[in-house]
Amino acid sequence: MGISTRSTTIRIYMLSTGLATLAGIVFSIYTQAGYALAGVGVELDAIASVVIGGTLLSGGVGTVLGTLFGVAIQGLIQTYINFDGTLSSWWTKIAIGILLFIFIALQRGLTVLWENRQSSPVTRVNIAQQ
Repeated sequence: MGISTRSTTIRIYMLSTGLATLAGIVFSIYTQAGYALAGVGVELDAIASVVIGGTLLSGGVGTVLGTLFGVAIQGLIQTYINFDGTLSSWWTKIAIGILLFIFIALQRGLTVLWENRQSSPVTRVNIAQQ
């Protein structure tokens, strides 16, 4: 009865593997090389895009549209720093790292605030007696 979580999990992993394979093939065709270490160093960019887009690191909350928004923000920062000409390209990593730290702190603060609000006792007001 219901949805089989085991088969759904296996299908999601299969879909993820297939899409990662397709992305690898497209990247190899684009770069015309099969360099295995080409993606080293972009982990921060991937995580930052997702977190800036509003996905909680604790899981359960997030949208694809929010992630696309995070990618757009990160792209704007990288484009500005690269085309400014006065800053080194390493400033993009520093700026993204600072932005990632701010968004993680903001998410943690909002989560704590939400948990405190949920656990506070409810006071009932009887309108008829006023």
